[in-house]
Amino acid sequence: MLSLVASIPFALIVHPSLPAKSVKELIALAKAKPGSLNYSSAGNGTSNHLAGELFKSMTGTFMVHIPYKGSAPALNDLIAGQVQLMYDLVLTAAPHVKSGAVRALAVTGRERSAALPGVPTVAESGVPGYEVTAWFGFFAPAGTPVAVVNTLNAETVKAMRLQDLRDRLGSQGAEPITSTPEQFSGYVRDELTKWTRVVKASGMKAD
Repeated sequence: MLSLVASIPFALIVHPSLPAKSVKELIALAKAKPGSLNYSSAGNGTSNHLAGELFKSMTGTFMVHIPYKGSAPALNDLIAGQVQLMYDLVLTAAPHVKSGAVRALAVTGRERSAALPGVPTVAESGVPGYEVTAWFGFFAPAGTPVAVVNTLNAETVKAMRLQDLRDRLGSQGAEPITSTPEQFSGYVRDELTKWTRVVKASGMKAD
């Protein structure tokens, strides 16, 4: 493992008809009427499905998952009011938030997103520790000499400081990040542990 290079948060978006205007109001609504709310995703076991399952487990709520074959139809049905909420990548969610087709309650990263700067994170909205991102990193084959790994890591970090690269990533809704090889290894282990727990608790199965 060489380095993390970027992450893209999701946006928790709802249909404008949903009375909840914040994460706290969404939780209250879900607890008042268990199973009455539904959320769409790109399919069973996808990142936006996992985002919903983690939210449910951390808030003690029950919402019905509606899997689609891809994010586009899942988002289209949210806009049409066929489902009530969704976790969608900020890049694709932002235009619909700005047009008023959907309302953003929060973003799922550790920090607020430049794509939706006025939208709080889920964590700061009353669910501390909640974080979900689509992340990207560079890996090397097992057994790569430590000296080579360190050199490649240093070059990756140097490249990630280039403003034109950072701007291009930003235009895609991605947030540039770097790490040491050791930090990246720890991050991957933590992610595997977290999502294994969520998958087992939910009983989900991939399509």
